[in-house]
Amino acid sequence: MSYAGPEFDSPQPRRPRRRPLALSLAVLVPCALLGWLVYAGVSGAADGNGTAAAASPRASAPPTASSTTADDKGLSASLRGKVVVIDPGHNPTNFRHPAEINRKVDIGTNRKECDTTGTSTNSGYAEAKFTLDVAHRLRTLLQRQGATVKLTQDGDRPFGPCVDERARIGNRAKADAVVSIHADGAGAGQRGYHVILPGRVHQGIADTRRIVAPSAELGKLIATDFRHATNTRPSNYIGHGTGLDTRTDLGGLNLSKVPKVFIECGNMRDSKDAALLTSKAWRQKAAQGISEGIVRFLRG
Repeated sequence: MSYAGPEFDSPQPRRPRRRPLALSLAVLVPCALLGWLVYAGVSGAADGNGTAAAASPRASAPPTASSTTADDKGLSASLRGKVVVIDPGHNPTNFRHPAEINRKVDIGTNRKECDTTGTSTNSGYAEAKFTLDVAHRLRTLLQRQGATVKLTQDGDRPFGPCVDERARIGNRAKADAVVSIHADGAGAGQRGYHVILPGRVHQGIADTRRIVAPSAELGKLIATDFRHATNTRPSNYIGHGTGLDTRTDLGGLNLSKVPKVFIECGNMRDSKDAALLTSKAWRQKAAQGISEGIVRFLRG
């Protein structure tokens, strides 16, 4: 301190030397305290502008682990107890097994091929590859919500499963919702998505009467949320602009005992739709839209 120098120049009486020191301390301590408070206030304000790091501990402290964990638990518990079956359309190696996939199976209204190879973009990106990718993304989103998710196939079998077996997988799982993921193979210029709903069928081994209404609800919710998530429009060639189509010739729907729909996410043969379908970012949006529709349906 600057006051120390003169004290050692010449001897001074004890009391006169201590009195200035006491007086100095009495003045300096409050001033130092005031200075520190001003500095802290200015530094704290500067931190709000990103130019200093003296913000108060309460303002800058990160969320506690317990609060974060509670949020995560709330999210993961929202669909606890619900079962969703995702049906990735076709199979990447169906083309290697023509005899097996061409075998006819009973779908109630008639007999139909076990499965097909699916379509592809003009550049060769296969529908079966697309459906499996979206299925994986969708599974992750639903599992984060706490749902139990099962796939009818995960690229882990040489072909199929056949359409009747795909329906049985959902039935055996007692699924609360089943979604079959596809992409269409229509002509160029035909664009957009559409959701296929089961029609009323009561013939042979097929009986959709109990699932027509809930499936329609599921399909409408998915169609709406898919549009919002992907910023794409409903099909301009099927469904009269509604994005919905009802059919009675699909074994996967005819034989289902639980709410089920198909979604054709776009037309792989149209260059503009193909650009979307081959985009990872867009496929994530597609999965998000489907997920949101399913979640709204399951929450009632």
